[in-house]
Amino acid sequence: MGIVEKTLNQATEYHLGLLKAKLARYRAQLLEPTTKSSGGGSGFDVQKSGDARVALIGFPSVGKSTLLSKCTHTQSETAAYEFTTLTAIPGVIEYRGARIQLLDLPGIVEGASQGRGRGRQVVSTAKTADLILIMLDATKSEEQRRLLEIELDAVGIRLNKRKPDVVFKRKTTGGITLNTTVKLTKTDERTIRSILASYKLHNCDVMIREDITTDEFIDVLIGTRKYMPCLYVYNKIDAISLEQMNKLARDEHTVVISCEMNLNLDYLIERMWDELGLVKVYTKKRGAHPDLTDPICLRRGADIEDVCNGIHRSLATNFRYALVWVSLSTSPKVECPLTHSLLQGKSSKFAPHAQKVGLTHLVQDEDVVSIFTK
Repeated sequence: MGIVEKTLNQATEYHLGLLKAKLARYRAQLLEPTTKSSGGGSGFDVQKSGDARVALIGFPSVGKSTLLSKCTHTQSETAAYEFTTLTAIPGVIEYRGARIQLLDLPGIVEGASQGRGRGRQVVSTAKTADLILIMLDATKSEEQRRLLEIELDAVGIRLNKRKPDVVFKRKTTGGITLNTTVKLTKTDERTIRSILASYKLHNCDVMIREDITTDEFIDVLIGTRKYMPCLYVYNKIDAISLEQMNKLARDEHTVVISCEMNLNLDYLIERMWDELGLVKVYTKKRGAHPDLTDPICLRRGADIEDVCNGIHRSLATNFRYALVWVSLSTSPKVECPLTHSLLQGKSSKFAPHAQKVGLTHLVQDEDVVSIFTK
């Protein structure tokens, strides 16, 4: 009976995988039509500005408009009618020299995964964000969180997940070449080949480097999935017990706040900064002190070329070399307490000697950079 049950389970998973592939393909066509005449994926007419964009998502009456007002000092009459708002309300948070755009998307749960109403525009705008804040009511059940997660997952937004370690490459001839470096326990080769056939992919190379699921493989094939960091923000903690608040606060990727009483809003902005992975880079002219009043804010993993583009596009074209003074607070080779003496015109916060680097050199938080051109 064990062999029979295993065979039946494999057959069920195989057919389920094919159904999932078809459903994902039809949903992608609905939300992201390829025809230019549809106009459904243009998003809201809100220009992306600042150093990062954060999308604020939640059900009506959870305090999203209040949070937007208090964090960005944005005054909007539509904030009082959040449940009828059909557009996005932007604001800007200024923090550590960075400008973070906070965008309220009240319509994200109103049939977005089915493409109803303005769902396509909401999805298109949400995918342009660098971080998602899901705002929840601490006085209500966890069902609100589950419903929002289902809705976002259905439109291709993967929260707090990384892209599967799968290399997929199309080719014109040669059939399908499938290689794995790990044992697959959540799917099998037969299911993968059948999914490829359902997408009319008969010539391609596939390299799987982790034990993925069928859904994760489909995500790789579709290629439009967005893997985004997310913070779950529980508002109205002043209306629950200390025990409940403590339990919520200990959950991963969670922040508890009270907009009404201004509780923990500073910590929320600090967590947003950490999740966005922003780094500050100071620029320095020859013979002058570094400019600490106007840093260039970049994403973690940025290089000297990104610094050049942050100043002016022509710098990278005419680039010769750069000098980098490493911040002692981020350098692993220096073991000394962080000082703020540079703010008084001294330079002990940074390494005394500069390193000559090229365009591909990765910068760290609070590095000082001088660019030399031809």
